[in-house]
Amino acid sequence: MQPTGWFQIAWSLDLKAGEIKPLNYFGSELVLFRGLDEAVYALDANCQHLGANLAYGGCVVDDGIQCPFHGWVWSGAGRNVRIPYESRPNRGRRIRSWPVTEINECIFVWHDVAGRAPLWDLPDWRSVLSDNVVSQRYRTLGAEERELFACIKVHPQIVAENAVDPHHFQFVHRTPISPVVLAETTDDTTWHAKVGFGNCWRDGADRPGDTRNAIEIYWSGIGFSHNGECTADGVGVIAINATPVDESRSDIFASYWVSESDDYTSRLARPRLHCPTTSTSGSTRGTWTRRRWHPQNTAASPSCVHGRRASTPHRLRRTAPTGRRLAAEVFQRPFDELEHHAVG
Repeated sequence: MQPTGWFQIAWSLDLKAGEIKPLNYFGSELVLFRGLDEAVYALDANCQHLGANLAYGGCVVDDGIQCPFHGWVWSGAGRNVRIPYESRPNRGRRIRSWPVTEINECIFVWHDVAGRAPLWDLPDWRSVLSDNVVSQRYRTLGAEERELFACIKVHPQIVAENAVDPHHFQFVHRTPISPVVLAETTDDTTWHAKVGFGNCWRDGADRPGDTRNAIEIYWSGIGFSHNGECTADGVGVIAINATPVDESRSDIFASYWVSESDDYTSRLARPRLHCPTTSTSGSTRGTWTRRRWHPQNTAASPSCVHGRRASTPHRLRRTAPTGRRLAAEVFQRPFDELEHHAVG
């Protein structure tokens, strides 16, 4: 799986200054480290001298990361900047450096199979979700506010399509009726929608400022999503970010921000019910991992499936009776590979 976009690889709290973390994503071994300047860097893991893995035994120094084999030092940009036993560095050797951004207490890398520089920036969710959501007081993400579901047999596009499929809510999440998309905006890389749950939104008419039993959904590419939820239980934000590990599996990073209240602990437990925490047949995870993809039944058009650009990449399709769903073309332009792999 080689989609283009920003994909989460860690949480900020996972990496203190001077720390190193070995990673495996996109079929590649990576080394993630935080420099002594507090900046985060990601490189291909193997030293371009004699191939040692920098993530095992390497150390962070003032000017980069030092190889455990012969001490060669590599900058965060992947350049050799120092060889301890030579008078000058080897300027001809380079390690691939992955663009990194740290936002929303999470660390993301940019992946593009063509090697292009990032085509867009990621937003702080506080700048894109509604005032009703961002005006609340939230705790910093701790151990209880985040979960990693490792090596789930699912393509990130399936996770994205899950967000724009209203009718699965009745059968997977046991809602009484399917939700309604009340308002939405799209551009080349994002989808931002307001979705209403329950009888109060049955008419499909948006009432600006009314957030009762409604969620906001914000996607940037297929690797970055945040849901702002305003329900009877309170207000919160959930991020579900899927990152390819190899050709068939993804890591799913779940982050929970719940507004402060006396019943914080019990409210924090509720978002986990909507995440792939179990392998039972009725759970999201069970549905994803046993799913066999059929192009005629997906939100994606055949042209999208085969990686060709549709003439109307942001077309919305009407699905009675609950309003609109987003065709997967909205997510098409940010990535080069849109092929689904059978996961059943």
